[in-house]
Amino acid sequence: MSTLFVERVAVEIDGAGDAVLMIHGLGGTSNFWTPVLPALARFRTVRPDLPGSGRSHRVEGALSMDRFVRALMRVCGAAGVERAHVVAHSMGTIIALQLAALEPRLVRSLALFGPLSAPTDASRGSIRARGAKARSDGEPGMQQIADAIVQAATSSETRTRRPVTVAAVRESLMRQCPEGYARSCEALSEAQSADLSKIACPVLLVTGDEDSVSPPQAVRAIGEKIPGAQIEVLGRCGHWTVYEKPQECSELLGRFYSQRFL
Repeated sequence: MSTLFVERVAVEIDGAGDAVLMIHGLGGTSNFWTPVLPALARFRTVRPDLPGSGRSHRVEGALSMDRFVRALMRVCGAAGVERAHVVAHSMGTIIALQLAALEPRLVRSLALFGPLSAPTDASRGSIRARGAKARSDGEPGMQQIADAIVQAATSSETRTRRPVTVAAVRESLMRQCPEGYARSCEALSEAQSADLSKIACPVLLVTGDEDSVSPPQAVRAIGEKIPGAQIEVLGRCGHWTVYEKPQECSELLGRFYSQRFL
């Protein structure tokens, strides 16, 4: 494994073979993908911390979906990636869809967990308020945000029977730089949908039956706009899909790549 810094963006690179670019969501880091890495052993995985998140929090200026897309294109250039399968979670799926629409020659496929094309209009205000709380309250505010997200965005089974998963979600959020998280919230609150009619690559959409952020009906609506999209709904799973159901997510990725690309 090696770590590369591309204009203050930290990138972990591991393995050999076809490239897989892995994009975490709001409050995540490259570590979000650790549970599914064994399923990608035959690939070269490229896992950045997005600007504003994790070890990339020292980037300056306002954040936006366009800035995230451009940062990922620079990461691919620095890593020598000309074509990549793209795996993404939550906010990362908005970025991935925009990347696929803007640079279709770069994106071989999309595997999207907790997928969104854009925030709902009803959720934009609460996302901005969460960012404002992070900025005003600092680290104590991030603890409160983490606890609220565990309650709202994980399944009842996760909360009652999977304490290690709860700890992973809390740690991922509580270790974020409050200002970087606030700017990421502002970027998400302004995000607009890509033109889904431009998505021509194979697409896998995975959500949980208890995902309140990307409920199954909303994911099916995204799938209807992308010809041939495969939709999977995991039982007793919330929005932190890979943390909550690592084995199931690994199996879905393995089948998706073996059926479409072998």
